[in-house]
Amino acid sequence: MSGGNAKTLSKLVFVTLLMFGFGFALVPFYYKICEATGINAGAEQSLVSNTQVDTSRWVTLEFDANTNTSLPWQFKPLQNSIKVHPGQLVQVEYEVVNTSNQPVVGQAVPSYGPARAAAFFKKIECFCFTPQTLAAGERRRMPVLFVLDRTMDRDVHTVTLSYTFFDVGTKARVSGVQRGVPHG
Repeated sequence: MSGGNAKTLSKLVFVTLLMFGFGFALVPFYYKICEATGINAGAEQSLVSNTQVDTSRWVTLEFDANTNTSLPWQFKPLQNSIKVHPGQLVQVEYEVVNTSNQPVVGQAVPSYGPARAAAFFKKIECFCFTPQTLAAGERRRMPVLFVLDRTMDRDVHTVTLSYTFFDVGTKARVSGVQRGVPHG
């Protein structure tokens, strides 16, 4: 290697290492700027402030599960109801079984009773956020992790969380897309 090439190579290696180090230094710098300016203090921090438990009252949560007639799945909550304090972190599980002999893609759509309770459900993890693909005969347990906001109307004593699974495999195969827009 000639002297000029070696000098250019050493400069390029130095610049590459400098850029790599700068990339790592940006992460803590970014967090400090966000902390100082309040940027990116969205859902994570609002969830933390809303998790103060209101132990002065109980709300009964009922769970329901349905499938569209075109979907060859069995779907059920593992517990039908629980009593919780608003603000309490809650995890429940649903179980789904693909009863067909082929893979099927389904999407769960939530609904709430009374409807005004929907604004007070703060879901952290839910199978309804993305389509679910189950292999032939597959059985799966799927968690829902949420907080019932403690500012919920005091006259609401029972809330029903219902999910309906729909077959989205045909639509997904036609469009070539396997994932939907998160919701829930």
